[in-house]
Amino acid sequence: MIEILMISLISFLILGGTFFTVVAAVGVVRLPDVYSRLHAASKSSTLGVMMMMLGTFFYFWYMDNLIDAKLFLAILFIFVTAPVAAHVVSRSAFHSDVEPYRLTILNELKRDESGIEEVEYTAPSYQALKKSNDE
Repeated sequence: MIEILMISLISFLILGGTFFTVVAAVGVVRLPDVYSRLHAASKSSTLGVMMMMLGTFFYFWYMDNLIDAKLFLAILFIFVTAPVAAHVVSRSAFHSDVEPYRLTILNELKRDESGIEEVEYTAPSYQALKKSNDE
């Protein structure tokens, strides 16, 4: 019974990690701008790699009675560095004046750095709607 549970857990983790990694790859290819692509790359791939490494850890622990601390350190390293790296790259893209997708409604980073209290909406459809409501 425990063998079926462990094999199911290992299979779930490795297949789930593969799924999230494929979703991240599709997101990087299909999403419209740098910021969306970085979001897909950092969130989904981090979860995918962590799930695959946990599946690998459980496999070696169950099959070979080998507890490898290097896998835990690798999981911790990826968990900490991938989101931070995506954040740094997105901030540098913002400061290099890389424009967000044209349908982006709210640019909170621009609002926070300029000190403006009023929310700035950038989507043309929202601006047209706001003008028609004001008239």
